[in-house]
Amino acid sequence: MTALSDVRTSRWAALTALATTGVLLTACGSGGGDSGGASGQPRSGGTLTFAVGSDSGCVDPQQVGSNETIYSVRQIVDSLTDQDPRTGKIVPWLAKSWDVSSDATSFTFHLRSGVTFSDGSKLTAQVVKDNFDAVPGLGALGTLAEGYLSGVKGTTVIDPLTVKVTFGQPNAQFLQATSTHSLGIESSASVKKTPQQKCSDGVIGSGPFVLKQYVQNQSITLAKRTGYAWGSSLWSKKGEAYLDRLVFKVVPEAGVRAGSLQSGQVDAISSVGKANEAALKGGQVTLPRRANPGVVFGLGLNNARPALRDARVRQAILVALDRQQIADTVFPTGTRAATSVLAHTTPDYTDLASGLAFDVAKARSELDAAGWKTGSDGIRAKDGRKLTLTVKWFPNAATNQPALELVQQQLKAVGVDVVLKQLQVTQFATTLQSGDFDAVWGNVTRADPDILRSSFSTKLANFYHLPPSPLDTALSEQAATVDAAKRKQLVTQAQQLLVQNAYYVPVVELQTQLGASQKVHDLDFDASSRLQLHDTWIG
Repeated sequence: MTALSDVRTSRWAALTALATTGVLLTACGSGGGDSGGASGQPRSGGTLTFAVGSDSGCVDPQQVGSNETIYSVRQIVDSLTDQDPRTGKIVPWLAKSWDVSSDATSFTFHLRSGVTFSDGSKLTAQVVKDNFDAVPGLGALGTLAEGYLSGVKGTTVIDPLTVKVTFGQPNAQFLQATSTHSLGIESSASVKKTPQQKCSDGVIGSGPFVLKQYVQNQSITLAKRTGYAWGSSLWSKKGEAYLDRLVFKVVPEAGVRAGSLQSGQVDAISSVGKANEAALKGGQVTLPRRANPGVVFGLGLNNARPALRDARVRQAILVALDRQQIADTVFPTGTRAATSVLAHTTPDYTDLASGLAFDVAKARSELDAAGWKTGSDGIRAKDGRKLTLTVKWFPNAATNQPALELVQQQLKAVGVDVVLKQLQVTQFATTLQSGDFDAVWGNVTRADPDILRSSFSTKLANFYHLPPSPLDTALSEQAATVDAAKRKQLVTQAQQLLVQNAYYVPVVELQTQLGASQKVHDLDFDASSRLQLHDTWIG
């Protein structure tokens, strides 16, 4: 790849931090909890009305990073593969089989025949090539998809139903990437549209539902795809989906969403917080939940800021936080305090809890050693400048503000002044790209440990402005090995370096918790703790 395309295809690093409401995945363990209403005989028909907390302003699956919108647009597109949420295994979907070269530089997919898009056009190898070739031109919102294809040399049509993707170096993460919504396959007509057109108008997919209407910040309406017959091998129902329609209503207030579910105005809701659990448990409601894999919720530090260049300051912030208190006070029941940069459900996670232990004395000692002295107001200062950290955050999860208010209190106890600045969800990508932040609050969803490279390698977007270090080597080498044991060792090393140097401040694991009426059945999570609604039914 050219230097330009290296930069362009790596911007995605942390865009999924938008995935802040509960969705990440697991090397696959299930997060536990209910998966919907009581058992019964599945039946077709009906409308599922789902209240979500926010709208990312885009209905193109290849450009969406916010879980609240992924819930809906994921239903429009199919992927080449799927990932088993219980085992992490990659299984057939649009591709009935595939071949991976011994050095993981080429991936050849054998497509199912008879697949069509909702405009009647056929799925072919050329359509897949067109999709992948167009990804680098998606722009700021396409950084997830771009990251998955970083380093690609080209996509080749072998025959009408065989397509080969070749990379310039071993790329162990790519097979899992083909199971994500970000590389969901769209029709040739959609591929030819501008990214802006796809965001506002939606796309034509081959999925079990089609987009009928999008009213920004209000609702997304989908209808069942008639004649659908090429679902994931993981799905229990063959053929068309059970539900006739899906309506996703944007309801920002968590309490209003909960009340709407209790009153029967909606059938399911996203992001059930601790404050609403008790009331919902007392009614005819289930609370499906699942642990989220990937980079945990935390403070993404701008390591280039003068104060934050000092590892002692970063370490002080790291140990000044009482993660368990934050998890227990703010987040849904069962939420775990972070014990690494990766959630425990992510493949190759390593428990580094000892390095993240709450230690106020150590935090104060580190700041003392760094020359920051406590003033009369309790805030530390150095060379006439106060130790102030502005944390930018985005209202795409009800837990964000209360969690950060606790972070603010805990850091103030060791002399760090935290200013919280709320921005719009749509400003997330531009904020990271601009570098205009001391810290940002977010998480990154993915069921593969390569999410660490995407987020923290200085060879990619490097939104957090880390300095070049041995971390880069560990991250590059894990992406280039097909040896599972060696890859695990390198991923462990990367996690250790991130914690030891406090490049990122892990706080809590994200657990996706939904609310659903007991008449909703088989509302199940996929490997990324997002929703696949083909098998869901109402009765």
